[in-house]
Amino acid sequence: MATYLCPQDGTRAETTSLTWCCPVCHGPWDLDLGTAGRVSLNSLAGRVNSLWRYEEVLPLTAPATSLGEGRTPLVPLTGTVSAKLDFLMPTLSFKDRGAVMLAELARRLSPERVVADSSGNAGTAVAAYCARAGLPCTVYVPEGTSPKKTEQIRAHGARLEIVPGDREATAHAARAAADSPGTFYASHVFNPYFLHGTKTYVYEMWEDLGGRLPDAVAVPVGNGTLLLGAALATAELHAHGLIDAKPALIAVQAEAVSPMAAAFHAGADDLLDDPDSAAGPTLAEGIAIPRPPRARQILAAVRESGGTFLTVTEDQIRKAQLDLAARGFYVETTGVACWAAVGDWTDRSVVVPLCGAGLKTGLAP
Repeated sequence: MATYLCPQDGTRAETTSLTWCCPVCHGPWDLDLGTAGRVSLNSLAGRVNSLWRYEEVLPLTAPATSLGEGRTPLVPLTGTVSAKLDFLMPTLSFKDRGAVMLAELARRLSPERVVADSSGNAGTAVAAYCARAGLPCTVYVPEGTSPKKTEQIRAHGARLEIVPGDREATAHAARAAADSPGTFYASHVFNPYFLHGTKTYVYEMWEDLGGRLPDAVAVPVGNGTLLLGAALATAELHAHGLIDAKPALIAVQAEAVSPMAAAFHAGADDLLDDPDSAAGPTLAEGIAIPRPPRARQILAAVRESGGTFLTVTEDQIRKAQLDLAARGFYVETTGVACWAAVGDWTDRSVVVPLCGAGLKTGLAP
């Protein structure tokens, strides 16, 4: 049976509890699944056409909350760069991969309420899946969040709490609410079930490429949930002999908010002393996270893979959004960051996620 495990001090807790963080260090949980499952290409024929087809490697099965998430197309952009179209998910972003896991877990635990915090996409996903599960949900978002995203959250029936200040202030408000008895904190950062949902992104890629992976996987990094999910999947596939080598993880941040890139290139194992000092406004609101709680894990995962951090300017983000639109893909400003970073690669294969629909934010000004 799965248990929560603190990667910092080894503290454990039952996944049936509503304890949302390690009670000792107050850091995020990992998930100990015991003996890891194994999926094979030959076993996948005829299975459900959603991320739940990889049931052997998931911490939950037989969901009642599914909206058909997953199995998004992989299409070429250039001779070496392909895009995975996660903006085609039910709520129009990749966050559905993890949100369905959180909502399904919450449904089984029957809390009095669910709370979440988000810059927009995770909040819309949690709101939608809580609606599917019949769970009361409150979503905290920072002021300045795209009105199209807040409209979507309200449309799914969630209570919306708009927090004065930035993403960090929003997280603090949600965590205070999460400490109330009977509350399930559907945190895409602290709850590892979310990461085991996002790892299906790489399992799908592996299946669609006939049992292999590209040389590199590029992902936008704010709180790092897609990157850490990718690291989980590549580790599992490699451990079971299903891939010969793990791809390099290429982490992309907006130059305006790039604390992880600064720490990586400084050779640090954690955030530098004052990551807020380099934070400014950015069009990539979904990755504008100055203090990601899983910073140490993110840095370690990128280094272990032989990858690196890249940053993109606001002008590069604008140009990348228009360039993708000219190719037929209308993607939100955060979702174009990886294309902005690796679009001119010619020497090795790489997959980028188009992870949010352009309708969520509109064109960059």
